[in-house]
Parts: sequence; structure tokens; C-alpha cells
Amino acid sequence: MALQESGEMYLETIYVLSQKLPAIRSIDVGEYMGYSKPSVSRAMGLLKEEGLIKKDEDGFIKLTKAGEILAKRIYERHTVLTRLFMGLGVDEKTATDDACRIEHYISDTTFDAIKAHMAEHGVV
Repeated sequence: MALQESGEMYLETIYVLSQKLPAIRSIDVGEYMGYSKPSVSRAMGLLKEEGLIKKDEDGFIKLTKAGEILAKRIYERHTVLTRLFMGLGVDEKTATDDACRIEHYISDTTFDAIKAHMAEHGVV
């Protein structure tokens, strides 16, 4: 499934919020990302159509199994790349910002090689 970068950002946000909050609403996603209610509403509709999220009868957002798998993959890329960049001496804000941009475009092959290199050299 080829999700656009913005869709991946929404999934990652839902995943991060799910680790912090007992229940997630669209307003929580919008506040976290700094996006307007209409933008979030449209994105949630698209993610629902793709089968990546579902909303319960109270309007709370939950990742589907497919959505959770994808969100965890995106989040792992973000955290691993951030650690790599910080390990190279990049400040945390720049490392986080760069990881956020790169996580959507890096190939599985390159990312797996980075993870293996980090594990081999104790940068985990």
C-alpha cells in the first residue's frame, strides 16, 4: 500500500498518541500536528477508506491491525534515524526534523542496513 507522506504522518501521530492517551479523537490529532479540523477530518476519512483506522460509536480513533503495523514501521524509522543522527553529533531538534523527512523516502534495504550497522556497532 503506497500511502502519501501526509498519511504516514497522521498514522505515526495516532500511534504516538495511542501510547500516551487512553482514547484518541480527531481534535487530539489536530492539536498534536497543528492542523485544522477540516484537514484532519479529510485525512481521517482517507485513512478509514484505506482500512488503516476505524472510529468507534463515540468517535474515538483506533488503528486497525494493518494501520498499526504500518504506523509502528514509520515510528521505528523515525526513532532509529533520530538516534543515528544524534550519535553522529547532530542536535536533537535537527536530528528529529531530518529523520521525519527521511523516514518517508528511505528504502527498506537501506533502512535495514542502517539498523544492522547500528546493532553491530552498539548504537542501538
